[in-house]
Amino acid sequence: MNEVLEKLGKIGIVPVVVLDDAKDAESLGRALMEGGLPCAEVTFRTAAAEESIRILSEKFPEMIVGAGTVLTIEQVDRAVKAGAKFIVSPGTNPKVVDYCVKNNIPITPGTCTPSNVETALEFGLDVVKFFPAEPSGGLNFIKAIAAPYVGVKFMPTGGINAKNVRDYLAYDRIIACGGSWMVTKDLIKAGDFEQIKKLTAEAAEIVKEVRG
Repeated sequence: MNEVLEKLGKIGIVPVVVLDDAKDAESLGRALMEGGLPCAEVTFRTAAAEESIRILSEKFPEMIVGAGTVLTIEQVDRAVKAGAKFIVSPGTNPKVVDYCVKNNIPITPGTCTPSNVETALEFGLDVVKFFPAEPSGGLNFIKAIAAPYVGVKFMPTGGINAKNVRDYLAYDRIIACGGSWMVTKDLIKAGDFEQIKKLTAEAAEIVKEVRG
C-alpha cells in the first residue's frame, strides 16, 4: 500500500471539504489540525479548490492534503502542482488512473461494483473509494463485494456521519472513511471554525474508541 494511504489509514477519517473561497482554507486547516484529523480531501468542485490546496499545503506541511472529485488529467496536474499528495475520483476513469499510476501519484478511484474494483486491480491498486457508500448499500454491500477481492481495502464516502461511522471503522477491510459532517458548507460559510474543531475532535475520538 502507498505510504500516503497508510497514513490516512492511521488517521481513520478524511474530512471531505468544499471551499467556495480560498480565504477560509487556513482557518479550516488549523481547525482540522487542532481537532486531531491532520488531513483533508479538497474537492475540485469549486474555483477555489486549487488555491485552497496550495494554502493548506504551505501553511500546514505536516497535513496530508489531497484533491477530490478529480475528473481529468488536467485537474490531476493542477492539484499536484498546488501540493496535493493524493487524488480521489468519484468513478474509475481508466485514463486518469493510468496517468496517476505511471506518474507515481496516489489515487483512490471511486467504485461501487465488482467491475469497478477489477478495473482498479488491473492498474495494480489495492485501495479504492466506495461511492456513494450509503445509497449503494452501505457496509453490508462493502462486506459482500470485499469477499472475493481479498487484497483490496475500501475508503467509503457518501452518507457517512457521526452516527454510522463506528460501524464502518470497525470493519478491517476499511482503511478510512470520508466524511463532511464536521466541515459542512454552512459551518465554513458562517466562519464557525470553533465548531468545526469541536466536531473534528469528536470524530478523532471515535477513531480512537474503535481502533485504539
